Formats: sequence, structure tokens, C-alpha cells
Amino acid sequence: MINIPFDPMIFSIGPFMMSWHGFLSFIGVVVAIYIVVKQAKKLNIDEDIIYNTASWGIIAGIIGARFVHIADNLDYYSSNPIYLLYIWKGGIALWGGILGGWIGGASYLLYRKFSYDFIGQLMDFAAPAMLSAQAIGRIGDIINGEHCSRATDLFFGWYFTHPDSPGLQCISNSEVWSNGHFPGGTILHTPVHPAALYEFIWDILGLVLLVVLRGKLKPLGSLWFVYLAWYSFGRFMIQWIRLDHVYFLGFQEAHFISLVCFVLSAIIIGLKTRRNTNN
Repeated sequence: MINIPFDPMIFSIGPFMMSWHGFLSFIGVVVAIYIVVKQAKKLNIDEDIIYNTASWGIIAGIIGARFVHIADNLDYYSSNPIYLLYIWKGGIALWGGILGGWIGGASYLLYRKFSYDFIGQLMDFAAPAMLSAQAIGRIGDIINGEHCSRATDLFFGWYFTHPDSPGLQCISNSEVWSNGHFPGGTILHTPVHPAALYEFIWDILGLVLLVVLRGKLKPLGSLWFVYLAWYSFGRFMIQWIRLDHVYFLGFQEAHFISLVCFVLSAIIIGLKTRRNTNN
């Protein structure tokens, strides 16, 4: 089994702190913007448009990520309302970031009265950039020990030994034990599924797929919906081994969002997307 011994914090000085997840998520955003700018330059698109769109997307993404996280942990935040504002202590949901960022960026472009084809072009640029950013962010999750997951006896299961690691705290959580997610005789160093690693691998495979399909689909915007369908399917499956709050029939919040996004994306792809015979 694999031991993850890392301190989740890079530094902590009074109220100021930086986790590996936060740092690598920031790097992921920078890389994503760079990828989009690089593609836009090939079409002589003004860089300022990309930076402005990214700014609105980031703001809306942070709001969306926080909102979805709070919605999934409403009992905790209703009892501790002051923590609603403590975003620097963690508490964001990737699905909220993806959808919030998309809505924010697209809304800005619509407000500026850009054409639907132009918006679709930027969405296609953003698709591989998003998977790149998500993969980088998941490296931070791996170091931190983020996301509780089920116990496993597979050889690639991992366990966390740093006392501040969220992964170590997961296995000592009373709700996790009461739900029967860990077998009898479980100790704090019981290996669990590397859920963040699964998603990292899925993101990289999706990135390869999008690079292969780039420029081969029409209308513009199709590649974005391929990205959304790919990530939705993988996240839905991986979510079964994660231990987030269960609503009913074993379904967690991310299950519902993934299912809706997959169905809508699949319908759009099926009805609209065709092979671009010009390439």
C-alpha cells in the first residue's frame, strides 16, 4: 500500500495559509488561461478579450464552487453561519467551479454582443484547458489527502499519516464509520481508494481525446460538450467510491449534477454535433 505523508499546508502564518490544493489549483487556472490565449493568438483574437472573459469566469467559478459546497454541507453551515465567509479555509466544489465559470464567461461574452460562433470557438479552446487545470488541481488533492473514499485491499490503495491530513481525518469520522464504509478492525492507516488519482487519470485521458478531436467537430462549441460529457461520465462513476453526503439510493450531490450534465451534453452532441469535413 502507498503511504502519503505530506503536510497539506505549504505554510501557515496566523490567519494566512496556503494549501497544496489551493496553490496547484491556482497554477491550473494560470495554465488554462495560457492554453486559451495561445490558441486564440493563432486566430488573431485580442488577448484582452480572453483575459476579461477569464476574469468573469474565475469570479463566477469561485462563487459557484462555494455555493455548491455549501449546498452539500448545509447542516454544518446553518449551525456555523460565520464559516460561510471562510473560503480561505477550504470548501469548494469542482462542479460549481466548472458550471459557474462557464456561465460567468459566456454571460460576459453575450453582454459584449459577441456572436454565438465566437462564443463557441472560445468554449472549444477552453475544453482542453479545463481538463489540464483539473488534472493539476487533482495533484494538490493527492498531496493533501482530499476527498474521503472507501477502504480497499487493492495494492494501489493509499493511506495518510500526517496528523493534519484530511485523509487521516476521514477515516476517523464517526459518520463514515456508522454508514459501514469501513470493515471491522479498521485502523487509522487502513488503505482507501485513491479517488483523486482516478480522476487525475480520467482527466488526462480526456485531454488526449480532446486534442485528437480538436478542429474535427462542428458546430463550434461541440468540443466543450464532449468535454462536459466525458467528465460527467467519469465523475459519476468515481463518485461511487467517494464518501460525500448521501441523499438517497446512494446518490450524492455530484451524482445528480454529473447525470444532468451528461444527459444534456449527450443530447446536444447527438442532435447538433457532426464531423467537420473541411479538415
